[in-house]
Amino acid sequence: MTLQVPFVDLNAQYKSVRKDIDDAISSVIANSDFIGGERPREFERAFARIQGANHCVGVGNGTDALYITLKMLGIGAGDEVITAANSWISTAETISQTGATPVFVDIDEYYNIDTNLIEPSITPRTKAIIPVHLYGQPADMNTIMQICGDHQLLLIEDCAQAHLARIDGRLVGTFGCAGTFSFYPGKNLGAYGDAGAIVSNSDEMINRFRMYANHGALQKHEHQIVGINSRLDGLQAAILSAKLPYLRKWTEARRKIADLYSALLSGIDDLVLPGVAPNRSHVFHLYVVRSSRRDALKEYLGHRGIGTGIHYPRALPFLPAYSSLGYTAKQFPKAHQYQSEILSLPIYPELTSTQIDHVVTSIRQFLDR
Repeated sequence: MTLQVPFVDLNAQYKSVRKDIDDAISSVIANSDFIGGERPREFERAFARIQGANHCVGVGNGTDALYITLKMLGIGAGDEVITAANSWISTAETISQTGATPVFVDIDEYYNIDTNLIEPSITPRTKAIIPVHLYGQPADMNTIMQICGDHQLLLIEDCAQAHLARIDGRLVGTFGCAGTFSFYPGKNLGAYGDAGAIVSNSDEMINRFRMYANHGALQKHEHQIVGINSRLDGLQAAILSAKLPYLRKWTEARRKIADLYSALLSGIDDLVLPGVAPNRSHVFHLYVVRSSRRDALKEYLGHRGIGTGIHYPRALPFLPAYSSLGYTAKQFPKAHQYQSEILSLPIYPELTSTQIDHVVTSIRQFLDR
């Protein structure tokens, strides 16, 4: 029987913390703490502490976290927001939802926004930059902060895949006006449904984020502005609180697995391994390799019981949703090339050495042929 290596194994994680999760869920049900209450606040305080921020507000999902932040920072019609060409659609669509226009910039060898290309993309309409800490590796925030300062631009960090990632020891999410997080179930810290958060060091901004996410009110029936309904519910908050004490251990496990992959897969022709930029700590939400034979490799691994993913099969400028912007492949040579080569391998804290050996052996068997 072929050894199975799922791309993500959420059940294995549940089994490792079953009592904590079951107790958290039971307590919420017993007290009917489904919406509001102390559960979300407890998680917000704990997540702010572990993420190195002064404040946190929980919201319905990571996409809402971005949209709320943009909206409350005043981004709107006629504005432009610069972001990376390779990311999940949420990064771009939330810009569009405010009425602003996303301006895409090609990526560097670490799959993050190429800071050398940011300034040529700035126009009088540019209001903000959203770097994405893609796959768990921080973008070059020191350079981006300098650019934002020089051009008086707002800085919003998309940290959806980068919980606990650091640059020179400083945690992502604390460099700009705000950092947005997703707790989608497969994330490094995942809920059992949709959930997200915004962190900020600004008292004023966190209150605006909280107000907008709660129908424009900080107190019930006191609607100061027209807002939306995007709240972190009690059940997801309790689950996230139960998982949070394990996040550092799980992060170290991901790094060790990534190191093992890199050691065992080195020296294979037609396989580019992920690099780690200087002075940055990669938390490996995804372990992404590249091969010119990506599709055939993916199929071969599937036949061997190994799950893989492609993050993402089409870069943002080339999606039908953004065809009206008229971008061409020549404008994004790396993002265009990489989209047909990238392949995400299984990586999660519960991955066993036997499973890792099976993945490595299978890749070698295919590419060494």
